[in-house]
Amino acid sequence: MSNATLKRSAGLSTTDLALVATFAALIAVCAQLTVGSINVPFTLQMFAIFLAASILGALRGFLTVVLYLAVGTAGLPVFAKGAAGPAVWAGETVGYLLAFPIAALIVGFVAHRAARRDPASFVVVVSIAAAIVTVAVVGTLGTLGMAWKFDVSLAVAWGYATPFFVADIVKGVLAAIVAAAVLRAFPKLTSRR
Repeated sequence: MSNATLKRSAGLSTTDLALVATFAALIAVCAQLTVGSINVPFTLQMFAIFLAASILGALRGFLTVVLYLAVGTAGLPVFAKGAAGPAVWAGETVGYLLAFPIAALIVGFVAHRAARRDPASFVVVVSIAAAIVTVAVVGTLGTLGMAWKFDVSLAVAWGYATPFFVADIVKGVLAAIVAAAVLRAFPKLTSRR
């Protein structure tokens, strides 16, 4: 699909495409900032995904994550620990990769509504949405992927995922705080969602 076709079908402007590309690059950078690892690397990836969704809204946030995944699948080393290529989809992080665009879509939808209806409660509403998405979407799909790849029970795989919940919830709160500041500084971003 060409850029012109994408723009027409999704109603995206050149500015929208630039924002999507910029935030996809931010996700790629944050994926390289690895703090430690058990079975799944602990990165700032979720912070960048939540930030993109909170600022850009559902559609552009979703497209940002899809672009990031497409670039990594195509072979650029943008995934955690510099991983790249289609083989990443056969690894233990497959559930997380599948969860990322869904997480962006949900948090972006909630952030868009919160920004328009009650900007004062934006941080609280988006933080709660990010926390729920962390456990219900990212945690669940991540668990399924690890259970499949490590050939362990769902309970054991859930145990692998839970240490990351608190950190990812904190990342969601920080993303909401940063997004609120960005949207205050650039209010036109809210109207463009």
